Amino acid sequence: MEKIIVLGGGYGGMRFLQRVLGSDLPQDVDITLVDKLPYHCMKTEYYALAAGTESDDEVRVPFPDHSRLKIHFGTIDHIDMENQMVIMSDSSSLPYDKLIAGLGSVDNFHGVPGAEEHSYSIQSMEATRRTYEAISNLPPKAAVSIVGAGLSGVELASELRESRSDLHIRLFDRGETILPMFPKRLSNYVQNWFEKHDVEVISNSDITTVTAEGLYNHEDWIQSEAIIWTAGIQPNKIIRELDTEKDRKGRIILTPHHHLTNDENIFIVGDCASLPHAPSAQLAEGQAEQIATIMKKRWKNESLPETMPEIKLKGTLGSLGKKHGFGVMGGTAKAAVTGRVARLLKSGVLWMYKNHSGV
Repeated sequence: MEKIIVLGGGYGGMRFLQRVLGSDLPQDVDITLVDKLPYHCMKTEYYALAAGTESDDEVRVPFPDHSRLKIHFGTIDHIDMENQMVIMSDSSSLPYDKLIAGLGSVDNFHGVPGAEEHSYSIQSMEATRRTYEAISNLPPKAAVSIVGAGLSGVELASELRESRSDLHIRLFDRGETILPMFPKRLSNYVQNWFEKHDVEVISNSDITTVTAEGLYNHEDWIQSEAIIWTAGIQPNKIIRELDTEKDRKGRIILTPHHHLTNDENIFIVGDCASLPHAPSAQLAEGQAEQIATIMKKRWKNESLPETMPEIKLKGTLGSLGKKHGFGVMGGTAKAAVTGRVARLLKSGVLWMYKNHSGV
């Protein structure tokens, strides 16, 4: 039997399973999914769970229910590349012939003193639950500082404003303008929404220290009852420890077929892969599609193309609470959308994902 292990039931792992768990799956292939939770979590919606505007159940999707899929619950300790084993935290081991690693990312605190110890996160389901509890327990008119004004920070700040109108919310942006990766008019739209809804955006910020009582922006002390960190990500520890080629951000450099440059049996999918585009659920799913194609060709003893097609992204949508949104849609000719239309589009995408993620 060829043993295929999928590490992590995230967007990449889910899409890979959807594409290979079909009638054409060879009988001599054994597939095991390893995850510490009994369901897939929609990480793109953690901001709403943290803000208290969506329940825990609303950001869950069941794993595929298939007779050929085994699910192993547990926490991974490390990957033994030499012996082709996944070592679990209880010291048990899982042998593999092919490994699809989609373990996702963790917060990057950029060496800021106190940031890891004194800030909350929305990078995992467990961390997001703790963040939700902390926010829910804040007294009226408490101050919340959100560090990082990327898509996650913007969506969290806006959702939190709708959830807790009493809070003083600050959003710290390292750049001159918010969301510089989007067209200028979208950036202005989001900035205007924050001004209208009394969310303070602090541009050109540089968080130098975080404590239990607040933070320093440059040399200015800002008191905060809760600090939420959304200022960048890095590959998780298991992937960072792999003995293989990495880029300057610690992401794994891959061959055109998405496996390690020094091990064709380990594929990396999602946030930990060094790719031309910024990490996203779409990108992870695009990778997973191609890895599934590669696997099927190998099973049929077909030759692989020298390169795989470019992964085409359909655009990015963000929400500003439950009624407004923003984003860019389309291929090379990007179309900017704002307001209720953008929010409806995002809601539709999420509905499709939740209701069509089975096998």
